[in-house]
Amino acid sequence: MSLLRREGFKKIESVSGPLIFIRGLSRPACGELVTVESPSGTRGGRILQIDGDISVIQVFEGTMGLTREGVTVWLERDSLKIPAGEGLTGRVFDGKGVPRDGLPADFAEEFIPVSSAPINPVRRTSPDVFVETGVSALDLMNTLVRGQKLPVFSGAGLPAAELAVQIVSGARIPGSNEPFLVVFAAMGITRREAQFFMDSFRESGALRNGVFYLNLAEDSTVERLLTPRSALAAAEYFAFKKGYNVLVVMTDMLAYCDALREVAAAREEVPGRRGYPGYMYSDLAEIYERAGCIAGAPGSVTQIPVITMPDDDMTHPVADLSGYITEGQIVLERRLQERGVYPPIDVLPCLSRLMNKGIGKGKTFPEHRSLADQLYASYARAREVERMRLIVGDDGLTDVERKYLEFGRIFETTFLNQGMGRRSLQQSEESSLNCLRILPSEELFRLPENYRAGKFDPEASRGAP
Repeated sequence: MSLLRREGFKKIESVSGPLIFIRGLSRPACGELVTVESPSGTRGGRILQIDGDISVIQVFEGTMGLTREGVTVWLERDSLKIPAGEGLTGRVFDGKGVPRDGLPADFAEEFIPVSSAPINPVRRTSPDVFVETGVSALDLMNTLVRGQKLPVFSGAGLPAAELAVQIVSGARIPGSNEPFLVVFAAMGITRREAQFFMDSFRESGALRNGVFYLNLAEDSTVERLLTPRSALAAAEYFAFKKGYNVLVVMTDMLAYCDALREVAAAREEVPGRRGYPGYMYSDLAEIYERAGCIAGAPGSVTQIPVITMPDDDMTHPVADLSGYITEGQIVLERRLQERGVYPPIDVLPCLSRLMNKGIGKGKTFPEHRSLADQLYASYARAREVERMRLIVGDDGLTDVERKYLEFGRIFETTFLNQGMGRRSLQQSEESSLNCLRILPSEELFRLPENYRAGKFDPEASRGAP
């Protein structure tokens, strides 16, 4: 809290949603903290916008019960900051950085602002280090690279939360001695979902090596907007001050954008697509672009945001704009879930644009790209044969096409369907090769000769770590 004398103002124009509109503030600043006093108690807030003589204030705890009369707004002459330090690890906070776990809050080594300057483009370095998630469909076919932002697109009811838990619990950088940390941010979740996340992290041991920010559905809209920024501020602290490689998992960005739309409606802004504000693209970019690596700094920030697509619509504004900003996508598919496949990742529309920078000799194994390409080509052919079978029937298929049908079935039930268990990259590699051996060797034209001949030795072919 600032030591400057606070100033109080009572000229409230109106209250709308989570916002207060007040006239005549003395020397207000965007992002400045305020305290709102009313007969029902005190609440925190910050200045969202200044328009002439009118200042728009976001109230963290919401405005329910507030009226124009009897309310005093105090300027704190400070910006919103969260506690930072090594004591963050293993702790659970709300979106404002206040502990939720009932443990003392006296661990802070310093306080850091939730908003930060963007990474200088000149100082950015190209991501080129493989991050192993333990999920075969990611590690082998859509590889995550340190410093990348790779979203997960999910439909309502699909196990995106379970996949987020699996990634948080299994992520690591193989062969690296640099410290690794996971920062998890959940927005707009129910108490049941919060309990599921905490129980899962506790059972897997991830709770000891992570920092967790939980914004519940009953919490204020304004806090929901702060949650990813608080999480990323903590991630940047560990990455660029402490030298950690940090993986940030954020779920669900749809809840974040819905909160953004609610605030925009309270400000009576002209709506854009499906009622979302026109500046949602730049707002999301502000969050996603906080991922990356900085030249001369040992740490990094890698992001996996989870986005629910209403009606499984990939053209929905949140998914659509996120796809433009980020570097690929992982897509969960309802058809696979109905077949009992977990995780139900449909690899065909998936993409990791930075995959080639983090794989190959000396990083994963020399044939990584060739193997991924062969799996994509073979599975695409299997899906094509599956559709053709509906027209011509089994009797109209050739022997090779029947082999592709068998490959598609085995690929889904053994390679994709790995359950909640963790697989190393080598285990994923061996599982994929077992699937490909169903096909005739002449069909494996994307693989090197040693794969087609069935003489593959994973250890002999693997590059130096």
